[in-house]
Amino acid sequence: MQSMESLNPQTLGRWVGWSMVATLVIGFSSAFLIADGIDINLSADVKATAQNMLEAELRLRAKAYIAALTFALDGLVGIGLFLLLRRSGQLLSAWCLLVSIAAAILSLLGAIFALNAAEIAGDPAYQNIANETQRLMLAGLQATSDYTSFHLGLVLSSFAMAGFFFLFLKSALIPRLIAGWGLFASLFVGVTIVARDFIPILGQEAVTAAFMISNLVGIIATSIYLSIYGVRTDPKAAS
Repeated sequence: MQSMESLNPQTLGRWVGWSMVATLVIGFSSAFLIADGIDINLSADVKATAQNMLEAELRLRAKAYIAALTFALDGLVGIGLFLLLRRSGQLLSAWCLLVSIAAAILSLLGAIFALNAAEIAGDPAYQNIANETQRLMLAGLQATSDYTSFHLGLVLSSFAMAGFFFLFLKSALIPRLIAGWGLFASLFVGVTIVARDFIPILGQEAVTAAFMISNLVGIIATSIYLSIYGVRTDPKAAS
């Protein structure tokens, strides 16, 4: 069995990069082709989302299994980043791995809530024990639970990625511009999501768009660089 010390950093970096690319592709495809109208994280209208969920059993099940696949990819990315960066900071990289796994588990709860909603939408038993208003309320609770678990997971994953980007910046295994931007964007996301619960003005759409775009740029740049180049073999020579 191959030991962690014998892993090729270049190969490992490319695995991480392609896993990040796959996560992005699957996420965007799911958002546009499957989750439209049934994902509360794409819409602020709880009632409309709950109503759509009651008419979308198959899409809810597809959304759940896609979330499970994304969980597996997130786990691969977290473990890969830990293996790449542990020499630059064992304690911080281990903390980032632990927090990233916790974040992935919270996001995976969305799959459970989607399957719950699919059962409410498709199981005739719910039509017998609850009227339409009650079924709508049950679906709304699943949507709300999905929203809270997703955003808490996003906060945790953002701080975990901030730690990983800090180690990339310290080690120069990727260009410092990418690492620095990723660190800024990750902190921007995590801090803003927490702060907007206490400072309502930060909940405006423009602020949300700003931190999501900033984070997306950082993730895309990192995933593309890693998938093509892996990590630098001579970080000391990096500018």
